[in-house]
Amino acid sequence: MKRNLSITGNTSFTDLKVDEPSDYAAGVPGIKAALEHVNKESGLFKSLSVLSEMNQKEGFDCPGCAWPDPDDRSKLGEYCENGAKALAEEATDSRVDESFFEKHSVEQLSLWTDYEIGKSGRITRPFVLRRDSVHYEPIEWQDAFDLITQQLHQLDSPDEAIFYTSGRSSNEAAFLYGLFARQFGTNNMPDCSNMCHESSGFALKETLGIGKGSVTLDDLPDAEVIMIIGQNPGTNHPRMLTSLEKCKKNGGRIITINPLEEAGLKRFKNPQTVGGWIGSGTPLTDIHLPVKINQDVSLLKLMMKKLLELENQGQNVLDHNFINEKTSGFEKLVVDLATYDDQELLAASGVEMKLVDETVKLLTSKSRIIICWAMGLTQHKNAVDNIRECVNLLLMKGSIGKKGAGTCPVRGHSNVQGDRTVGIMHYVSKELNHSLKETFGIDAPEHHGHDTVGSIQAMHEGKAKVFISLGGNFLSAASDTAYTAQALQNCDLTVSVSTKLNRTHLITGKTALILPTLGRSEKDASGGQQRYVTVENSMGRVHRSKGVREPATDYLMSEPEIVAGIANAYVEDDSPINWTVLGQDYDLIRKKISEVISGFQDYSAKSAGTGFYLPNNARVGDFSVVPGGKAKFSVCNLPKHSVAEDEFMLMTMRSHDQFNTTIYGLDDRYRGIKNERRVLFMNPEDMKKNQLQKKQVVHLESNYDGQKRRAENFKVIPYKIPQQNLAAYFPETNMLVPINHFADGSRTPISKSIVVKVIA
Repeated sequence: MKRNLSITGNTSFTDLKVDEPSDYAAGVPGIKAALEHVNKESGLFKSLSVLSEMNQKEGFDCPGCAWPDPDDRSKLGEYCENGAKALAEEATDSRVDESFFEKHSVEQLSLWTDYEIGKSGRITRPFVLRRDSVHYEPIEWQDAFDLITQQLHQLDSPDEAIFYTSGRSSNEAAFLYGLFARQFGTNNMPDCSNMCHESSGFALKETLGIGKGSVTLDDLPDAEVIMIIGQNPGTNHPRMLTSLEKCKKNGGRIITINPLEEAGLKRFKNPQTVGGWIGSGTPLTDIHLPVKINQDVSLLKLMMKKLLELENQGQNVLDHNFINEKTSGFEKLVVDLATYDDQELLAASGVEMKLVDETVKLLTSKSRIIICWAMGLTQHKNAVDNIRECVNLLLMKGSIGKKGAGTCPVRGHSNVQGDRTVGIMHYVSKELNHSLKETFGIDAPEHHGHDTVGSIQAMHEGKAKVFISLGGNFLSAASDTAYTAQALQNCDLTVSVSTKLNRTHLITGKTALILPTLGRSEKDASGGQQRYVTVENSMGRVHRSKGVREPATDYLMSEPEIVAGIANAYVEDDSPINWTVLGQDYDLIRKKISEVISGFQDYSAKSAGTGFYLPNNARVGDFSVVPGGKAKFSVCNLPKHSVAEDEFMLMTMRSHDQFNTTIYGLDDRYRGIKNERRVLFMNPEDMKKNQLQKKQVVHLESNYDGQKRRAENFKVIPYKIPQQNLAAYFPETNMLVPINHFADGSRTPISKSIVVKVIA
């Protein structure tokens, strides 16, 4: 049957209130907001006792961001406001049970906002949505596994199945998931990294020999300069502010390059200090360069040109010993930079020359430089060049492979980096395939699979018929919402391993399953013994995570158990892998990981306490793995955008009350927005030019390849943002991002640089 479903939910407005943006982050308001959330969801006393174990050495890892934990953990609590909100969502007393689905059809639920859907509560048991129904109904675990098996056996090719992974999954679960997908016969393993940091991995692997950052948490306080580009730590990685504060107190300087001036990079009121309660806090940013959206390459080229000019004037600016001994391609970079005109680069960037000169003057005498970035650099057509240009600047200064210097891509989800490390990838690794053959006796496929964009296109075209998601909210996270929704609906079966309800559970294949799993904070026991999993943080350290609270219901299974249950039902007795044992024995999983993947020797033992760092050649300045044996300078092109006079460049972003696609509330405290998400941030001069009033309702329209996409009902808010630039929240604006426009090389969607028209 055809279900009458909404892909956007209710787009009407609430009671929007607008205040002046905040000029600091955290402090008492942050504590107040965190306590209000945990008290509302599960009660203050119970929540505080669990929070005290979050990010502690023998506790559980925050289900939010992947920012590292310090060796010395705070006894007051090693978590931030958004970490507390994440726990509140997981520990909520609300439940999605049999009576909930009897009362609400998927058609009715699809009319709810993403915020309302997320607040429904924890999923209590497995549910199935059958072909001829609009209501989910209970199903037993084994029946669910058998249903998946039946659909997998009916496929004409293993490549008609998609195995998607969210960055919330543990190393153990992700490893088993990738192992089963390869045993099944496909490399169709898209993951959330395809939508966020794939550009980072692509560029860093090519230039430095490893697709990860090179710094550790201990490097940030020792840096002379930290450059933060396309990142908003105050909302997306709040605990990073503590490291920035330490850097400032040690005499370091902070340069921010971002279209918006964010509160978290102005001042930080550390809630664990007296000054954070009654003082003015610590000023963080020394220089803010309000670059136009996706003109970072223009700005970085101008900076490097000016550094070269100072070097040619006799100043000791560049690290020539490092360049000569450790790098290749410098001469080509110099030749390329000479072809650009300073004023043209300046005009493209939108930044004042005095700010550029101030930045160059600061960089001239510094060598301990760290560049941090997030999706403000990675979600563009030229995203890979954005990262390459950052690497160019660091190589010029000799700022990689030494203390207090290097690359720092800040990953968004708690284990997105670990998933990739243990084998979640859509491309072929001959080394990994050989190890899997040696360890498990399976023949992994030798052809590339689909990434996220390719998977959506394959489902849309009917070339993929089963979609299984290990965590995540695929529909709301992906680009081109209407196209992605149709792709999912074209499937015969969609399966979601989840803790809470989200929109992907409503916009489904002809048949759909929801398989409920344990949250990060919940005890995971088998045979009376409590188990733990491991994760890898944003800086390459692997450590344990062990839940402390009772599971929401007795029906929940762990992710490794669910993956093993699916695999065991599919292979039955015809497998060299004992899936039942693997799903139960996490130490055995870790032993197998250590046999397959280098760097994991003595895995279980070393993961205790603060854990262990995986090998990182760039961290120690060894670039022998790069073709040619040296780090690689890159010649990058300027971004190519065609923005007409009546068009704007739009970037999607998070509010302070969300993490990825999880909406905690309707406020964006730091930007002065209360009780609404359907807002459009616009320069006041652009509003005047287009005769738009504050809070006026407008619609957004993109037009790529002759296909118009429309997002309706947004209230215009005057904001300090470069002219002809706009900002709005995702997932509300994801429908404007065309599925077939993505970063060269990495194929990451262009979610941060969408050409749109504003329709009054």
